[in-house]
Amino acid sequence: MLARTREFFAARRVLEVETPALSRAAVSDPHIESLHTRIKGFERPFFLATSAEFAMKRLIAAGAGDIYQICKVFRDGECGRWHNPEFTLLEWYRLGFDDDRLMSEIEQLVGLLLGPQRLSGPALRLTYAQALVQYAGVDPHIAGDAELAAAAVRHGVDCAGDLDRDGKLDLLMALVVGPKLGRDHVTFICDYPASQASLARLKPGAPPVAARFEMYFEGLELANGFHELGAAHEQRSRFGNDLEVRRARGQPLPPLDEHLLSALEAGMPDCAGVALGFDRLVAISLGATALSEVLSFPVETA
Repeated sequence: MLARTREFFAARRVLEVETPALSRAAVSDPHIESLHTRIKGFERPFFLATSAEFAMKRLIAAGAGDIYQICKVFRDGECGRWHNPEFTLLEWYRLGFDDDRLMSEIEQLVGLLLGPQRLSGPALRLTYAQALVQYAGVDPHIAGDAELAAAAVRHGVDCAGDLDRDGKLDLLMALVVGPKLGRDHVTFICDYPASQASLARLKPGAPPVAARFEMYFEGLELANGFHELGAAHEQRSRFGNDLEVRRARGQPLPPLDEHLLSALEAGMPDCAGVALGFDRLVAISLGATALSEVLSFPVETA
């Protein structure tokens, strides 16, 4: 599968790159925690990459063009049936692509790697709102917090915790909607609420939605992609909002990637990018029932 992936990108003249696993900055996303280590001679800790995104965007801003990377990434606290704190990520960026065009390319790659015997037809595309209405019975753009909590209860999910609006939506997507997606068909969920834009640009119109998508197959989330945000001031503002959420939750406050922000200020070409969990794709191709079945040594035996 790795060889076929490299052939796929070579045929499209997408350059394979390598970026460091260690950085002085870390991801600000409140849902992701970084692992860190100390290096003799340096006062501050270094963080293990949770994805190659920031470094790859710096390469794009420096003129690298279309690039991809197959790399190990690390996330603290992620252990379970479909999680391992160290895993393989396939990440790529295409200049001049938007989210729609990148979804089409992902479908081509996944079709190549899984084969026609695993896919019963073309990929399906649903907006985030369509998916929540269809599978959870609630419209995320107009439902209040009480309605979101009631929808969770209807589906047997305890929503009694201290969750904000996006937290309740995440719970519904993870436990109610996601497991029903991608049965026989690759399914893309797109046009996420603006509050969940992360590193994506916003689309014009109302209600405001982000040029962000996720890909599901066999009930598993496999990829997360964006029509990338290129505005440095907006990205800094979003990082700041992340830190405020972290501060309110009592989470660590990681140092921001000033190198990335400087690269955005200098100018990054219009592009779309995606990160795909390669271990999960391998597991699906083999009919495995857990990630540990396709890893040489899961964290328990590493």
